[in-house]
Formats: sequence, C-alpha cells, structure tokens
Amino acid sequence: MAVRPSPRGVALYFRKLGRRTQVALCQLPLSLIVSIIGVATPFTWPSLLSSPAYLAGLALHLLLFVACFVTPWERLRNSAYLIIPVLDLLAIGLLRNGAAPLLPGLAILVVFPVIWLAASGMLVRTNLVLSAVGPFLVMLPSTAGKFPNFTAADITALVLFPLMMLAVSLAIRFASVNMRGQQRELQALGEELRELLAASREREKLLMTILDATDVGIVAVDTNGNQLLTNNQMRRWQQTAALSDVGLADDTQQPVFAQDKVTPLPPDKRPIRRAIDGESFADYLVWIGEAPQQRAVSTAARPLMDDAGRLTGAVVVFSDVTGLVEAIAANQELVSNVSHEFRSPLNSILGNVDLALEDSDGMSAVAVQRLEVVQRNSERLLALVSDLTLEASSALKVHPKRTDISGLVETSIGSAQAQAERSSVALVADVPSPLWAYADPLRIGQALDNLVSNAIKYSPDGGTVTISASGTREWVRLAVQDTGMGMAPEDAAKVFSRFFRAKSARDAAIPGAGLGLSITKTILERHGGAIACHSALGGGSTFTMTLPVESAG
Repeated sequence: MAVRPSPRGVALYFRKLGRRTQVALCQLPLSLIVSIIGVATPFTWPSLLSSPAYLAGLALHLLLFVACFVTPWERLRNSAYLIIPVLDLLAIGLLRNGAAPLLPGLAILVVFPVIWLAASGMLVRTNLVLSAVGPFLVMLPSTAGKFPNFTAADITALVLFPLMMLAVSLAIRFASVNMRGQQRELQALGEELRELLAASREREKLLMTILDATDVGIVAVDTNGNQLLTNNQMRRWQQTAALSDVGLADDTQQPVFAQDKVTPLPPDKRPIRRAIDGESFADYLVWIGEAPQQRAVSTAARPLMDDAGRLTGAVVVFSDVTGLVEAIAANQELVSNVSHEFRSPLNSILGNVDLALEDSDGMSAVAVQRLEVVQRNSERLLALVSDLTLEASSALKVHPKRTDISGLVETSIGSAQAQAERSSVALVADVPSPLWAYADPLRIGQALDNLVSNAIKYSPDGGTVTISASGTREWVRLAVQDTGMGMAPEDAAKVFSRFFRAKSARDAAIPGAGLGLSITKTILERHGGAIACHSALGGGSTFTMTLPVESAG
C-alpha cells in the first residue's frame, strides 16, 4: 500500500528546491495548458494564426516560462518573481482577445496567476487589486468592441468575472493565512515535542545512571518474560551465566533451588515467573547453580500496570547475598557449638547439685538454700542454652501431619497449670473438639507451651489467660490472650526479633532471653503459617497462630 506524503512533507521538499525551480514549478501548469492550446491551434483553429494579438500572447507565455529559469531570482528581492503572474495576466489578455470570438473561454486561465498572487502572501493589497483589475482588463476589450450594442450578458460578464476572481483570491488568501497559522502551531508543537523528547532522554540517562550505580541486578520484563530494561549489574550476571534464570521465565538452563539449597524450584516458583504472574514479593531467597559455585540471591518484584490497571510486566530486583547468608550460617554454627559446649558442664553441675541435695540431712539450712539457688540458676542457664541451640539451628525440621489441635491445647494447659497456680492466673480454653490442622504436634506443642508460659509470666498480678481457636476450610487460628501488663505497639512490632525484650518486661525485671517468640515464629513459618501479636500497654496481649488445614504440596 502506497504511503501518501503529508502536506508538511511536500512543503519541506518544495523549500529545498532552488528559487528558479520553485518559480518554474509555479508557472508550469499555465505554461502546459497554453502549450497544448498553441500546438492544437494549426489543426483546430487555423484562422487564429493570422491574429497578431493571439500569437503575441503565445510568444509572451513562452518567454515568461524561459524567464523563470534564466532570471537570477535568488539575487533579487523576495517579491520580484511576482512579475511573472502579473505579466501572465497581460499574456492571457492578448490570447483571449486575439482568439475572440472563437475561444472566449480562455479568460478562465486568469485563475492561475490569481491563485499564484494570492498564495504568495506578499504585497497583499496590491495582489487583491490585481486579482480584480487584471480580469476586468482581460474582459474589457472584447466587451468594448461591442459598443454601443451592449447586452446584459456582456455587462454581467464584465462585472461578475472580476468579482469571482477577487473572491477566489480572498478565499486563497484566507486559506493561506489559516494554513500558515497551523504551520506555526505545528512548529511550536514540534518544538515543544523536541524539548519534551530531550527532557525525556535526560531523565532516561539519569535513571540509567542511578540504576547502573546500584550493586543489585534490576530487570524489567513484559508479560511474556522478554526483557525491557536491565542495568549493568544485571547484564554482568547474565554475561557470566550466573543468572540465566532471568531470560525466559521458564528457562531451565541454570538450576534454581529453594532456601534449603537442595530442593529444585518448579518453573512457576521462579522469581521472573512469579513476577509476570502478577505477584508482588520481597526478600524471596533462592539458590542459583550447583555447588560449589552455588549463589544465594534475594529477589523482590513489583508489577507494572497501565492506566487501565492491566498487568503489562514487572520489575524484578536480584541481590547476591551469598556472603551475608554464609556469615549468618557461620554465626549460627558458632552459637550452636558454644551452646553445645556449655551443655555438658551444666548437666554435670546440675547432677552433682541434685546428689548433694539428696544427701542434705547433715547440711545447714543456709547451705541447702544456697544449693537450691545454684540448682535454680543452673536450670535457667540450661534452658537458655537450649533456646540458643534451637534458635541457631538452621535445620529446624518440622514433620506436619493431620493433627487435632484441641488435644495439644489440653496438654499445654495441663503442663502450665502448676505455673499458673503459683502466679494466681486462671487458664481458660475455648477450643472446639476436634479441630484438625496440618501440623507437627511436637513443634506446635512447643510453640503453644511457649505462648502460654509467656502469658502467665507476663501477668505478675494474676489475671486470666484464654486459649481460643477457630477454623475455616483453609486455615486454623489459635489465639492466646492474657490480661497482663501488655506492651507498647512499637514493641509489639519487634517482639519476634531475636533477643528483643519489651521495655515493660525489662522494667518489671521479668527474666528471659528474648528467644522464645523468635523460635515460635520460625516453627510457624516452617509450617507455612504465621503468627501475629496485638498488644496495648497495661491492656494485655494476644498472640494469634495461623496453621494450614491441609498440606500445601
């Protein structure tokens, strides 16, 4: 299909031509018509060859067309070439009056110089006068030759034809003014677009500079996984084939593993595939490659939406955190080793203290009291070492199965009853039976014992600890609520961090290492569940555990 050139493109092309060519092109239509008439004259109107005026008109047209090429218009003032259409009026007058009455219609040729004069946009008043006077003078000789036998048609033609040409001139003039106005608007718009384009390019350069200055890999993809933008870090990773996963979303050239470093991730769990499926995530850790070159990569993604809210792609960020993960693992291994080394002498101390207390008949009451202090603090130290060992273990395993949560609640209440009686705390259970969940009974029992023990411990003035549960087709929610001292909202937001203890607990001198809730959170996350805390200072706390009803796999 042919592409039509735009008027603006034609105008630009016309301006690129030389001044002589431009003038000749303006004269060309009239010259072609006159040439055709001249060639046809000997065959069609041979009597006109004896008309001096007619022949002069033909000769003048030929001279004017030649003058378009030979005259150095570029050296003359801009309006100098208008002499051509003015002389055209004279040549048409000679042709028309020399050919009358055989060719009276030649007067219509006046429209060509009238259009030329009007379209030039120069000498406006002079051109308007010429547009009316020129046709009048063309029509006048033949009309005057009929004097005094004028007819109404003769007078009408003499007056109406110049007025028509004046109207044509005015129409072209108005159209030219309007077109020039539109051209100015287009030029202004074009300039504005060029400025916007330049500003956009500058912003793009700034964006790429910022992206390239970061030490994380960034890639933008469309909904098919095709890359739209990458930064230098991402390109370096791709060049070394360390992250071939970021090509096509279902690429399998490079193995990708879960956090345990051994479980292969299915294609729909890979970062790019999750991102173009519309997911938004952060701190999604995957392992890329085979050992010993395996790298830990933390990924995050945000979807890209158009104005209509439709997904158009995603931006995915890759950060190599192998060093950090290895450092954390080394730290956990150190804590685990140290904790293990503490356990043996502590067990020895406790064993010997137990033996000494069994044979305390000959001891003084003060000595027995001091041994009991040693025994109590040794037991606390052993519990702390156990917590440290469990927290430091990156291999905390859970073995979930279909479990009746109501039975775990009953067992936990029985275990905590003695502690509750010592603290004057009432234990209340509101749990339907049976209440099934997909959980490891040992680990969830451990988490529940931790929450109930904490609820009693942080209710030093007595009160009530309520264990309630509810379930849906997908989730079981188990809540442990106390009426104790509570904590500030900013502390509640940090309560699951390792070694964190709320200010209210520190002020009340309640013992603890700040590891129990961190361990509980780990247990719930290994189940695919979650734990949340809602608390108010002086208004008690509520810890809510969420567990799946069925296996996710």
